[in-house]
Amino acid sequence: MQLNIGLIGFGTIGAGVVKILQKSAGLIEKRTGVRLCLKRIADLDITTSRGVVVGTGLLTTKAEEIIGANDIDVVIELIGGYEPARTIVLSAMRAGKNIVTANKALLSKYWEEIFQTAAECQVAFYAEASVGGGIPLISSITQGLVANEIQEVYGIINGTCNYILTRMSEEGLEFSEALKQAQANGYAEADPAFDIDGIDTAHKLSILSSISFGGHIPLDNISIEGITRITKQDIDYAKELGFVIKLLGIAKRLSANEIEVRVHPAMIPQDHLLASVHDVFNAVYLIGDMVGPMMFYGKGAGQLPTASAIIGDLIMLAHQRKGLAPLLMEGNKIKVRKADSISSKYYLRVTAEDRPGVLADIAGILGGHGISIASCIQKERGEFVPIIMLTHEAEEGKLRAAITKIDSLTEIKDKTVVIRVTG
Repeated sequence: MQLNIGLIGFGTIGAGVVKILQKSAGLIEKRTGVRLCLKRIADLDITTSRGVVVGTGLLTTKAEEIIGANDIDVVIELIGGYEPARTIVLSAMRAGKNIVTANKALLSKYWEEIFQTAAECQVAFYAEASVGGGIPLISSITQGLVANEIQEVYGIINGTCNYILTRMSEEGLEFSEALKQAQANGYAEADPAFDIDGIDTAHKLSILSSISFGGHIPLDNISIEGITRITKQDIDYAKELGFVIKLLGIAKRLSANEIEVRVHPAMIPQDHLLASVHDVFNAVYLIGDMVGPMMFYGKGAGQLPTASAIIGDLIMLAHQRKGLAPLLMEGNKIKVRKADSISSKYYLRVTAEDRPGVLADIAGILGGHGISIASCIQKERGEFVPIIMLTHEAEEGKLRAAITKIDSLTEIKDKTVVIRVTG
């Protein structure tokens, strides 16, 4: 069987796909019976070296030459972002082309439109590489765990943030220093906002939760908080308390048609499996009603791991030609519980004036909102000092109302840092 491929987007990942095809096409055909034939590559820049040699006859600056080609079965979209990726993908499907993509932002935002179009045009849509790089998350959930009702999905799905938090923990760096190191090593963009503000994690969680719970979970329904307010001080106190700070994407089934879904820094116990996931590695922990807890671990990004997932999708496409389109379940509306109604334990770092009565005022406000303190640490002395508190479980809305009142006190210097405790 031969699968003819058109590649749109010849950046880092696109070059990785070409490298794998050039090196392993024979091995892939021997193992699978599928001959992968790259027919055309489209990119606005076809002159810059990508570290891989391709014939000039394969290259074009016009995506429409691939979309309209009669001899191409599948389009690999690796442009990224919303547009022109959306227009290209929809046009390709309407032209009868199957799609393989690594574009998490596109799938997260246009989930229903994409799958509806795929169903109408009777083409396949695959996106394994959009979440977790080379980790086979989507295929595991949709195939290997198809007999399971997924109860919980949570994990570390952004390598940039995990690298930054690892360096803060292991080298004692402040956030800004660790970010500069990540940028110097190529793990963070010049503008890292999508990563450090939690947006990238939310895109991926949108996809994972939509697949796991059988209904589209839009980005707007996800409570999102990044890591920019985490300090070395928080890292140190977490260690003292027996925790590690990680940026987590969390989705939990609450009932048949209600879930909670959120992205935020979290303190997890040092002996939890996710606590040992360091640097740019990703890990997703899920619980199925039949298999129980499972963890998937590996490189969540990078040229060859992501390209490897794309090749896997091509083989799945050749053998099945269904893709993710059946996951569009019309009428299956999933309700997302509002963040204010979610309960958790909390770590609070309050920067307060060092004088008698301040701690009592803070405790009084928390108690007035139904929040009890599990433990409290105040070591330092000075004009303003950090007061560290761990609370018992409390509703988010009540906690936020209490923090707003605490931060309005004249004795409070900075906004209180709040980190949820999970695990």
